[in-house]
Amino acid sequence: MSFKIKRLDHHGIVAGIIDDLQIVPLLDKHLPQDEKQEITPGEAVKGMIMNGLGFANRPLSLSPQFFTNLPLEHLFREGVEASFFNRHKLGRTLDQCFNFGCESLFSLISDQACQIEEVNCQFKSLDTTSHSLTGEYAVDEEGCDENIIRITHGHSKAHRPDLKQVVQEMIVSQDGGIPLACKNWDGNSADTAVFKARSKALVESFKNSKAPSYLIADCKLYHKGNAEFLSKLQFITLIPSTIKLEKELISSKLAENKWQVIDDNYQYSVEQVNHMDINQRWIIIHSKAAQGRAKKSVIKQVSRAKNVLDKSLFHLQAQRFACEHDAEKALNAINKKSNYHNVNVLALSEHKIYEGKGRPKKGAKAKSIEWQITGQYVENTEAIQYAEDQKSCFILATNIADSALSPEDVLHHYKAQSAVERGFRFLKDPLFFVSSLFIKKPSRIDALLMIMTLSLLVYSIAQRRMRATMKKVKASIPNQINQATETPTLRWVFQCFEGINLIYQSENDVNTRVYIEGLDELRSKITILIGGHAESLYKIE
Repeated sequence: MSFKIKRLDHHGIVAGIIDDLQIVPLLDKHLPQDEKQEITPGEAVKGMIMNGLGFANRPLSLSPQFFTNLPLEHLFREGVEASFFNRHKLGRTLDQCFNFGCESLFSLISDQACQIEEVNCQFKSLDTTSHSLTGEYAVDEEGCDENIIRITHGHSKAHRPDLKQVVQEMIVSQDGGIPLACKNWDGNSADTAVFKARSKALVESFKNSKAPSYLIADCKLYHKGNAEFLSKLQFITLIPSTIKLEKELISSKLAENKWQVIDDNYQYSVEQVNHMDINQRWIIIHSKAAQGRAKKSVIKQVSRAKNVLDKSLFHLQAQRFACEHDAEKALNAINKKSNYHNVNVLALSEHKIYEGKGRPKKGAKAKSIEWQITGQYVENTEAIQYAEDQKSCFILATNIADSALSPEDVLHHYKAQSAVERGFRFLKDPLFFVSSLFIKKPSRIDALLMIMTLSLLVYSIAQRRMRATMKKVKASIPNQINQATETPTLRWVFQCFEGINLIYQSENDVNTRVYIEGLDELRSKITILIGGHAESLYKIE
């Protein structure tokens, strides 16, 4: 008799959710099969998702090592071995995903998952991020296929302009932050172009939707080039501060000082406008918290402006001008550039220029006169106050009827835009898949980013399901500081599941019995809260 121990930990939760969402059969239906394959493309993707949510910081090519101590016959099926998850199989699977179309494949999986889990997809949040990569990534290394993303330099949201990058677009539901769509773009793609393309693509789906669908995005959604498609969608967005009417309305509402109070922080006023040929509501919102931040921000800007002025005036007074007018003109040019200070003349002095060198003779006439100017400045208190006021307010635009969404609802759903931002933070976590972006083939990077987003989908659905059940049955679990919480993160749950093992008892190399070790009362409670196949994977009879 002998015993063998395999680590189950939280991997049963991940595998169970993948099985509940029927991801493997869907992928195997759409991706080509090989008669000699040891695992199917769907199983390979399941393995990559489990690798990504293993939080083991192992790059993709090390997946066989990741699976070595896991009970694969329990998480997959009999006969599956760790060596099957090698870089050749996973690379071919990424190629198959790319050839099918990463965006289309993800949408199929997401649509199915949302139907199974009954996710409310009415409010859709859209945003982009950039993933920095190392390597040369020659543009023509894979031919001229227009579907292959170009990994190149662009505006880096990660503040790494020295690295090439790829831009990722994602739409998530505000119900649980479930990814609904994802697409990868060239590294130099602008948000305005990405949002315009997405708006155009959503027009037909929104039109055919049984229930109203709303698109929420930041100010890059709102521009003249996108007006044609925005007018056909129902949207909530932030008005860019570069629009003149935005500043005028904020100033007007601050002067009127007639606000509707939402809570201790927010108050608003509504204006019906027709802008870019779209009839819409502009909700001017004043925030006390933003006012405090605005004051600090403007103080810093005023200080920086003062330093710039000091340097400009220092260099100006060292110059000589042909006439007073030229000197004053140069000073006025500095004044026009100054946003927070009024610059004026402190002194004008003339310098007579004589023929020859040295001291001029008595009674000699000057050849010419040059002028030197010294400036001074004072703070422009009105401009400073105006800047603080502008920064303490923002305008949300929507063409959704007031009867469908009140101003309070519009603000609530715009703030819920953080759901997509949390998703991007998750994808960029150092413990997640990002270490796998050493892959040098742009098409495979495209597919891998889709797999990463699939991992986020699985994670988000598991967390949403657990929290929904906890709310329904009024349950709680202890958090990291041993206080009861009804909204634990799934990552914390994963940590709680460390140390759960399957023990195989065997005779003559044949397993005769399986035991589960480490499944205490709290862990059992969590498996019940998550339910589905995940719960069954932790029940060993």
